[in-house]
Formats: sequence, structure tokens, C-alpha cells
Amino acid sequence: MSSPSPIRVLVVDDHSVVREGIRHVLSDRESFDVVGEASSGVEAVSAAAALAPHVVVLDISMPGGSGLHVVSELLERAPGVRVLMLSVHDDIEYVLESVRAGAHGYLRKDSTPAELRSAIRTVHAGDAYFSPPVAAQLATALRDGRTAAIKPPQAVDVLTAREREILVHIAQGMTNREIGVKLGISARTVEAHRDSLMRKLGIRTVAGLTRLSLEQGLLGISPP
Repeated sequence: MSSPSPIRVLVVDDHSVVREGIRHVLSDRESFDVVGEASSGVEAVSAAAALAPHVVVLDISMPGGSGLHVVSELLERAPGVRVLMLSVHDDIEYVLESVRAGAHGYLRKDSTPAELRSAIRTVHAGDAYFSPPVAAQLATALRDGRTAAIKPPQAVDVLTAREREILVHIAQGMTNREIGVKLGISARTVEAHRDSLMRKLGIRTVAGLTRLSLEQGLLGISPP
């Protein structure tokens, strides 16, 4: 009797050490085949379309946009793929938004190797998987009827306090030099923060940043 085909896994995380760790955890089991890695959402979608993985292990926080924003495109470009979110966060807001986006499971990064393997097998089999602490929080929120009132995490949550401050000033039309003078830092430092926040948000234009700031209420004005 032949053994079942291995589960094809795509690992998506912006930290190479995390990707290497997951690959190592799965490599000693014949039931898994890590078919590829990606370090951003754009790479993930492209790799998923080309490699046809069964399961994508997807980091929730990456440059170029949150993993939450990648899920729907992954499901569209690679029909039938199962998505397992991987995160240091266990806030119920992130869990609920992952489910809303279409993810099939949610695993904390401090989970054991055995739990990672179990989670991948579970979502591949068609079931949902949540780390026990996450599942407990979700059950409590559902029992208390709090899920409808919980707001999804904002895109700007991936930014540092300084990056968010600079984002607001950019949206207000200020130059790097003007922002530097206002905050007491160099224009070069402002530019570095600007590049970082654009990379995290996946937005490369001032118009796009301004629109995001309006949509998320950072300027105190409602978007048109």
C-alpha cells in the first residue's frame, strides 16, 4: 500500500530565520514538502499561483501590507489552498479579522513544532485550527456576544508610533525637511521612516498615503 502524498507547504514570513525554522521543523517528516518560501505578500501570491501548495503558512505582519490583506488574493489565485495564519499576536481582533479574510487557522509563533505540524495537517484535512489560547479567547468572545462589536485591526497598526506620526505629516502635505524640523530629527531620518512605512503598507504614493490616513481617521476628516 503506497503512502499518501506529502502536504505541499508554502512558508511566508519576512524573517529568514523563521522560514528556515519552519522548514527544519517540517523537513524531518515525510508527510510534508516545503515547496517554496516568500518574504512578502506579493511574493506569496506569485509563489502560490506557480507552486500550487496545499497549505500556506502566512505571517500576519509583513512589509508591503499585512498578511490579512493577502489572504483573499491567495484564495483567488490559488483555488483550494488552505491558509494558516502565524502570529505573535493573539488579540481577538486579529483572530476574527483572519477568519473574515478567509483564513482556515491561526497559530501563535510560540507554538511547539508538534503543534505546527498538527495545525497544518488539520487545515489540510478541511478543518479549522486555532492555538489553544486563541481558541479560548475566541470562545469567550463568542459566548459573551462581543464579536460583532470588535473592530478589525487597522492597517496602520503595523506602524511604529514614529512612523504613524510621519504618515500624518506626509498626508498633510509636509516635505521631509519640514517634518524633520517639526519633529527635531534629520530629513534623512524622516526619509528612512517614510520608506519603512511605505514598505509596510504597500503604498508608494503620497496620494495613497493620504487616502489611507483619511479612511482610518488619522486626519480627523471623513474620506470623500
